[in-house]
Amino acid sequence: MSAPGGLFKDADFDYEARLALGAAASGIGDVGLVLATLDRVTDGDPRSWFDAWTAAAADLAARGDEALGRGHLATASWAHLAAAEYYAKALMFADGLADQSVLLPTFRQGRTCWEKVVDASAGRFVRVQVPYDGTTLPGYLLRPDGTGAPRPTLVMTNGSDGSLPALLGYGAAEALSRGWNAFVFDGPGQQSMLFERGMPFRYDWEAVLTPVLDFLVGRPDVDASALTGYGISQGGYWITRAIAFENRMVAAVADPGAVDVSATWTAHLPQALINMLNSGQLEAFNAAMGQAISDPAAAQRFAFRSKPYGMTDPYDVYTEVRKYQVRDVAGQITTPLLILNPDNEQFFPGQPQELYDLLPGEKEIIGFTQAQGANFHCQPTGRQLTNTQMLDWLAGYLPSGTA
Repeated sequence: MSAPGGLFKDADFDYEARLALGAAASGIGDVGLVLATLDRVTDGDPRSWFDAWTAAAADLAARGDEALGRGHLATASWAHLAAAEYYAKALMFADGLADQSVLLPTFRQGRTCWEKVVDASAGRFVRVQVPYDGTTLPGYLLRPDGTGAPRPTLVMTNGSDGSLPALLGYGAAEALSRGWNAFVFDGPGQQSMLFERGMPFRYDWEAVLTPVLDFLVGRPDVDASALTGYGISQGGYWITRAIAFENRMVAAVADPGAVDVSATWTAHLPQALINMLNSGQLEAFNAAMGQAISDPAAAQRFAFRSKPYGMTDPYDVYTEVRKYQVRDVAGQITTPLLILNPDNEQFFPGQPQELYDLLPGEKEIIGFTQAQGANFHCQPTGRQLTNTQMLDWLAGYLPSGTA
């Protein structure tokens, strides 16, 4: 069931609806448009969700194209940004769709709209390719203007399924309003790196963040002494893991604090299956899981969720995801870390406080409450409260004269 005041009885639908409403507060779409789109959704029905959001996105994309043709860059940017995010929103329940073939074309429609946002920025937003492990990562340096002046830069690590446009609502737009840069990119297992290149996640995010910072510090429009970091959702794990090894950022934020990603996978496993994992009983574990996901819909959900980890065998997937924890490395973190801790955290309950207790160095934890309208994972309807507080905190660590 949804929380009091929810828009849907289905908890996942309700949460995604809250995210869409919160993004509107940061300029992504409109509150009325979100509500009108949600009115066309049948509670708990993935197909109606997909149809409603793709229809809204297509209308916005057409509006953006018309505005771009007339030279109205601000309007084109707004419409294409919302369209890009709404195409991404349409895919939130793609694991429940009978026709999985829509995933890649829908992603590409959204990415095309995002590229048009970049085109409409009049040089403020810059496409880059970050050298990484024999290939490149697609990145975008979002700048408040096109002067090329060196600026503080917020380096943003996305979550497991978040879109690039959504990051504007998760702090990038606020950073730009303060005269900072924001850097967004697709890392291994994220968005284009997964959908188009088939590259899976990796637990050792320092191997990703270090090349990103190597690239940024060489740019004249990035102040190398004023780098900050932010990780949202599963990115809260990744940013924490990375700063155990990479210390060039003056401060970072984990939204929320995440100690162990595997907890979201193992929370509902019977103890007998946990024991099989612990003792390395591969065949027995796979046999038991095979029974648990014998229903075609359950098998499809498991396959969808496993895909970013690059594995299909249940034992291998669970063994891999258990590497995604920071208990072994948190003690070596020296970068000041702000941990966000919302009421009703549904994915990493208790972990923000656990992370705070593990850290040996400079740290702070900020709670967000239901009374503020900022409860639930990543504060979906409290984003401006979140963005302003975290950027105020980060600004306190910038070198004098750069904030």
